[in-house]
Amino acid sequence: MSDVIRLLPDSVANQIAAGEVIQRPSSVVKELVENAIDASATQIHVLITDAGRTCIQVIDDGVGMSPTDARLSFERHATSKICSAKDLFSLSTMGFRGEALASVAAVSQVELRTRTAAEEVGTLLIVSGSKVELQEATSCPVGTNFQVKNLFFNIPARRKFLKSDKTELSNIIRDFERIALVYPTISFTLRHNDLELFHLPASTLRNRIVSIFGKRLNQQLLPLEVDTALVKIRGYVAQPEYARKKGAHQYFFVNGRYMRHAYFNKAVSEAFSRLIAAGEFVSYFIYLEVDPSTIDVNIHPTKTEIKFENEQPIWQILMASIKESLGKFNAVPSIDFDTTDMPEIPAFTAHHEAVSPPEMEFNPNFNPFESAASFSDQSGTAVKKSDKVYESVAINRSRPLSPDNEPIMSEASYTEKEKSVRNYQYKGRYIISSVKSGLMLIDQHRAHVRVLFDKYFLQLEQKQGVSHGLLFPEIIQVPPSEAVILKQIEEELSAIGFDLSDLGGGSFSINAIPSGMEGVNPVNLIRDMLISTMEKGVEMVDEMRMPIALTLAKASAIVYGQVLSEMEMNNLVDTLFACSMPKYTPDGKTILAVIDETEIEKKF
Repeated sequence: MSDVIRLLPDSVANQIAAGEVIQRPSSVVKELVENAIDASATQIHVLITDAGRTCIQVIDDGVGMSPTDARLSFERHATSKICSAKDLFSLSTMGFRGEALASVAAVSQVELRTRTAAEEVGTLLIVSGSKVELQEATSCPVGTNFQVKNLFFNIPARRKFLKSDKTELSNIIRDFERIALVYPTISFTLRHNDLELFHLPASTLRNRIVSIFGKRLNQQLLPLEVDTALVKIRGYVAQPEYARKKGAHQYFFVNGRYMRHAYFNKAVSEAFSRLIAAGEFVSYFIYLEVDPSTIDVNIHPTKTEIKFENEQPIWQILMASIKESLGKFNAVPSIDFDTTDMPEIPAFTAHHEAVSPPEMEFNPNFNPFESAASFSDQSGTAVKKSDKVYESVAINRSRPLSPDNEPIMSEASYTEKEKSVRNYQYKGRYIISSVKSGLMLIDQHRAHVRVLFDKYFLQLEQKQGVSHGLLFPEIIQVPPSEAVILKQIEEELSAIGFDLSDLGGGSFSINAIPSGMEGVNPVNLIRDMLISTMEKGVEMVDEMRMPIALTLAKASAIVYGQVLSEMEMNNLVDTLFACSMPKYTPDGKTILAVIDETEIEKKF
């Protein structure tokens, strides 16, 4: 048998590595910006064309590279960050693998211009599909200028499965924000198709957070500052009253690196456990500094999964520091008594005029339990009284009677009338209806959500939404990452009845809302739809319609505690059972339940 094991060519090995390191355009942006930070840059400019498909350009004013270093930087496992295996346990740089540039060059056409301060001329290097096509001297400023063109040009299958431009741009913005949040002293700009999305001058951490996520976040933040031998914690947490069910900005960083950590997230939740309602979340921006030898970042190429040697004690310190911050700044919510429109309570005075007690006229001879045939009313007129105390109840349980105690309808007519089901409301939450097998309980809010969802979803499909113009347009301000999503769903919002105008800078004017939603806050509603769409990560237009229609339905549905008339209950039940799936809401919650007749009999 002949030998079958062979060494792969470098070009193939680089493409395999690129499959892990470079997953989409945002991966290229992340790697190049991190390299610029490691090069001690103070200004970093990111220019994107067609969401990174056509070109990604990152320009920095860092230390630059010599001609030899520029050529070696595209070789696999060539790095200036570490020298030996022990350096992996004392990392102070963003990158260290030496795979990023080799992976980028393997799946794109790269043009590099770089110069160090010690050299009068720089270096121009052109690499395409891992092959060096040109290297020559060129005139350029100190620093590095990377141009990555035609990403995945030699891997058509990977390029084909990229998402839409708006989705890929949203991913680029997400990774850009994570890096910009760690380095507030570095100036960042991000442009897409000649439109500036971010201009972030060097500033303090708090100003950087506000610059990215909007000024309304500024009043919510409470500072964190704890320094122990094990960990140093700084950052900000939002006040409990700003907790919300969706859209909280939650970020953990360790030693200047973004990370995901579900265990530490539980520490934050525990600190707020008695201050916010179940299912609500607060925003936080928490920065941990630990000894690099006590963590392992070399788990995954994205470096967002990090193992801690002292995980449990850090958890305790983190929770205690948040509780201390909440107590220090009196963030525990107090009871707020709303005195608007309340009656004025007069103060007690020792000397006051005598007040006469109220006078009432009554008949002292009246006895409701008296069995006499008649009694006198207050005017002395004789009144006929039934000899049987419960006769009225008996009459009500039989067929309706006329004043002459004669049936007002035939037996057949009354039997037919009794066949019609009556609905009853229980505690302003459930509608109780009698069915053949027992009693049916319907959650009135969820039932209305189901009905409205089908209505709005149909309007989205047929683009037949009816608008209700606002006398005074509302203004909504969103960060750039959400502005991209809002533009992505703008057509769907228009189809259902919204009218938005882009004012620039992340501001939008809401000129009209769907008819029938006049009592709903349009700004909060659009924010909820944005967050739902971002959480779903939907791509196709058809899939976008569900979170939009569901958000609208939940916002417009009748609330718990709302009293319904019999006609309203009947109409809701009839409309519910006309839906294709009356038993469950679009997000899978139970709408109705039937208590079997045998279960009822067991109770007695």
